[in-house]
Amino acid sequence: LAEIHDLRKTRALLSWDQQVKMPPGGGGVRAEQLATLDRLAHDLFVADETGRLLERLQPWAEAQEHDSDEASLVRVTHRDWEKERRVPGQLRADMSRAASLALPVWAQARADSDFASFLPHLRKNIDLRRRYIECFDDYDEPYDVVLDDFEPGMKAAEVRIVFDRLKEEQVPLAAAAARSGERPARDRAFPLEAQGRFELAVLERFGFDRASWRLDPTVHPFATTIAIDDVRLTTRYHETNLDGLFASMHEYGHGLYEHGVARELERTPLARGTSLGLHESQSRLWENLVGRSLPFWRFFYPQLQAHFPETLGKVELDDWYRSVNWVQPSLVRVEADEATYNLHVILRFELEQEILSGAVALEDLPDAWNARMAEYVGIEPPNDRLGVLQDVHWSGGHIGYFATYALGNVISAQIWERVNAAIPDLEVQFESGEFGELRTWLTENLYRHGRKFTPKVTLERLVGGPIDAGPYLRYLRAKLATLA
Repeated sequence: LAEIHDLRKTRALLSWDQQVKMPPGGGGVRAEQLATLDRLAHDLFVADETGRLLERLQPWAEAQEHDSDEASLVRVTHRDWEKERRVPGQLRADMSRAASLALPVWAQARADSDFASFLPHLRKNIDLRRRYIECFDDYDEPYDVVLDDFEPGMKAAEVRIVFDRLKEEQVPLAAAAARSGERPARDRAFPLEAQGRFELAVLERFGFDRASWRLDPTVHPFATTIAIDDVRLTTRYHETNLDGLFASMHEYGHGLYEHGVARELERTPLARGTSLGLHESQSRLWENLVGRSLPFWRFFYPQLQAHFPETLGKVELDDWYRSVNWVQPSLVRVEADEATYNLHVILRFELEQEILSGAVALEDLPDAWNARMAEYVGIEPPNDRLGVLQDVHWSGGHIGYFATYALGNVISAQIWERVNAAIPDLEVQFESGEFGELRTWLTENLYRHGRKFTPKVTLERLVGGPIDAGPYLRYLRAKLATLA
């Protein structure tokens, strides 16, 4: 299992390099390298010998305590093996190769706002995803298969229950909260070098350690973990705003989750987050519940002004707080405010299901996207770059991923209520620039366990119940009331 883990992490390192450091000419060979590693890891994992060992260990594991590291390793690995053995190694390699080849084409198509040039690669990825779904037969609807890759054990029908409530309440809530007029301290000069210095100051206060972490620019922000003490964050910068700061805090949440996994689980299938929904709960928690809070900015705003004296020297804290929480329809998901963000995700979730079912033809996707944006968010993209091409996910074949962003928002608020009950003076700590107790609580209650427990069991242990949109909607209403 350690060797399989090493192969997968080597693949992650090559993928990081492809998006951060690799010259464009390396794309073709890199696709083959990634496909080779995927096939090797897959074939080694699904080998009959692996299955025999797991079957032999099952009775022993079932007799152990449920939270035992060793029993959890057998239980989780057996579940992974049962799923992965249904997928032919060649199909796994084909999906990896297609995704790698699609990535640079998507990046150029996005820059050129040219959906047609990306369409053949998207079609290939979707066709391969349909072949992947055909490997399974125990699902209620096809989308359940791809959703399970990111949110194990959850069904599309369960997601729809949560999303229908969010959509019902957030569409009118966002429309009522939308601001008119000029957004304070927006579209001003924020030199990139100063942005980088300030972002590192924030992340280091959170716990970013340069001995184990790094931060690099890229086209679309992401985080990847090569090892528990090798965490790679990426972000993107804009010269006229600080959206890159929030992207960096978002990716920090992802990195912190896997950096907090118990060292005893290193080089095992347990050494990562238990689901993307739980993962996104941490990225959204650090980005929004911490990074857009007034106590956070009471500590950091004087430092921000010192980094940008000409830009922010005369801007009051209250105006800055309103600016970073400004509610206004946005074309781009990663730059959307908290009131509208989930609507961007729900749009993608619905379109993905329609793509897989054939209800939406791929060539009609830009029009379907734009129509849904107008209906849910209230604005229509003027081009494909700001519309259907804005996200990297479909170039990587990651159908089923988007739902986890909104699930993460919902879960983050559930966790936040529990954290505040456990640490009543949390906001006072933030005002003093102290984030260690929050980090410790999250590590003890979530991060250190890695994948030992299923997402549903993890959530039950964390908050005492299943996923519930109520806390998020309460948080959102309270937040918007402070901005009225």
